[in-house]
Amino acid sequence: MFKDKIIHLIGIGGISMSGIAEILYETGSTITGSDATTSKTTKMLSEKGIKVIIGEDPTLVEQADIVVYTAAISDENKELKKAKELNKELYERAKFLGLITKEYDNVICISGTHGKSTTTGMVASCFLEDDKNPTIQIGAFLPKIKSNYYVGGKKYFIMEACEFVDSFLSFFPTSEIILNIDDDHLDYFGNIDNVKKSFTKFTNLLPNNGKLVLNNDDENTMSINYPNNIEILTYGINKDSNVMAKNISYDEFGHPEFDIYYNNELYIHVKLSVLGNHNIYNALATTCMCIMHNISKEANIKGLSEYIGVERRFEFIGTYNENILVYDDYAHHPTEINATLNSTKSIKCHQNWAVFQSHTFSRTKEHLEEFAEVLKNFDNVIIAPIYPAREINIYNVKEEDLVNLIKPFNNNVHYIDSFDNIVEFLKENVKPNDLIITIGAGPVNEVAYKLAKKDN
Repeated sequence: MFKDKIIHLIGIGGISMSGIAEILYETGSTITGSDATTSKTTKMLSEKGIKVIIGEDPTLVEQADIVVYTAAISDENKELKKAKELNKELYERAKFLGLITKEYDNVICISGTHGKSTTTGMVASCFLEDDKNPTIQIGAFLPKIKSNYYVGGKKYFIMEACEFVDSFLSFFPTSEIILNIDDDHLDYFGNIDNVKKSFTKFTNLLPNNGKLVLNNDDENTMSINYPNNIEILTYGINKDSNVMAKNISYDEFGHPEFDIYYNNELYIHVKLSVLGNHNIYNALATTCMCIMHNISKEANIKGLSEYIGVERRFEFIGTYNENILVYDDYAHHPTEINATLNSTKSIKCHQNWAVFQSHTFSRTKEHLEEFAEVLKNFDNVIIAPIYPAREINIYNVKEEDLVNLIKPFNNNVHYIDSFDNIVEFLKENVKPNDLIITIGAGPVNEVAYKLAKKDN
């Protein structure tokens, strides 16, 4: 559809936009792009031969056949204004990605409030092991493909599908996973009922005989209305489901090992290389999708067992002073932080240190008490400056509000006003065999990289 077209991407450095850029570039389009700042992603795109400028250059829009922009781009952006002025063929990122999905026979969309990137990585790993040669679009760096995208054949497109601003309603799925539904992105949805309505619309995108995988242990997921003309598999640990984990055990590092039963019969046995009970659920969802697409048991087992995670999902960054472990996790919702806490506690250490950066003022205000409730359970807590993302602080919320809620239950909590000062504080206070984990969707991982003396 887009071969031989000149396509300009405004905000090309974003994780999804960069994947779109590379898929189009690999399939014959001429790609240019712009972004506000230099990043690892923009450097990587430039090294591949894609013209990327930092700033705004309307002349690139003039040369383009199609212009694509992210929802974060301001209406005052010079390139966006020029595209409208010239009446260019213009698409918001999700709409454009939806057009790309129409080119594929099987579009497998992995959705849910938590766990999308991890499960997309697991599904992709299993399909790759079975030589299905899928095209992959994921919201994080996947070591197995050394990127956040992979250009394969036209039979399978495996992709992460985010609900924020109803983005996933622009896609054309033939198979879906719903991992869970939680009260996130309330600055857009307003309340949990509207979140569930969005997911209901998402399932109704499936064609006749489409495939749907549902977490039977998640009440919100099971409470929405689904089409009755599709194939459904459920999974769970606590409730009777089509696919279940039984005989669960953990090794000394917190890696789970378990049997997977399919319709009450032993199907496969799996030992994961990633931590946490939440990853058992992700593996079950993956197995459901493998069953539905006739992925061999051997590929299912190998894909799950050898999956080592994606970037920023309880990622081991390195060590400080040789004996202090340093991790990073993208968790930015209380439910996700609780999973991170459980994974942290499964690792033997002297004491743990959580460095938390809340993502957006609206989310901080909405979940303030829930953040405090889970963070107080770390041994030591450092609160970093709130990451504003697209917002200004009209919510009358500040970092000290979180500190004040935690302090009655855990006196080892501090607000520190910069990443550099956090690094210095940790260097002065951590002890041998401690564990440090940076938590948040913003740039708080800079602390982890500085401690481990690695480039971000």
